[in-house]
Amino acid sequence: MIAFDIPDGNLGYEESFLEKSEADSILEILQEELSLKQNDIVIFGKNYKTPRLEAFYSKNGEQYGYSGKKMTPKPFNAILDQICSKIESATSQKFNSVLINLYRDGQDSNGWHADNEKELGPHPFIASLSLGESRKIQFKHKSSNQRVEETLVHGSLMIMSGALQEFWKHQIPKTKAKKEARLNLTFRYII
Repeated sequence: MIAFDIPDGNLGYEESFLEKSEADSILEILQEELSLKQNDIVIFGKNYKTPRLEAFYSKNGEQYGYSGKKMTPKPFNAILDQICSKIESATSQKFNSVLINLYRDGQDSNGWHADNEKELGPHPFIASLSLGESRKIQFKHKSSNQRVEETLVHGSLMIMSGALQEFWKHQIPKTKAKKEARLNLTFRYII
């Protein structure tokens, strides 16, 4: 795993966490089994549709929400259990939930934000698995404006931990480049 040399948090990236054949197989199964939808969010008091599809799965009914909405948890299925176990073994961390985003094309996005909801604790450990089309993720330090960018490829794993969510924001920006679908699974531990 490549560790980024950044202040105020930990950021790591493993480009080939899954071999291509395994990533292809998992993506195919997930596309058939997941129940994803476009949710409503509240930003500065106004309601908007999320510019992507999403779903939240948890092991024991853990609750999660952001931007003024609570997501209805669905139970882990066999493939999510399998992926979670593999990531837990690689990171020595425990996860009880996963937020899944489907970016249908280059116009689907996720604006500047930090995963700093209280149910994640003060320094959450988040493991982000990318499947499908490659997309850029950008990070921006909240006070220094230092920026970091990485291309998340099919089968890659990004780790965000330490004080990262306290001091940094991140986004998946829109792109004019022709892009196929990207499925992103962010494994978390809800306290």
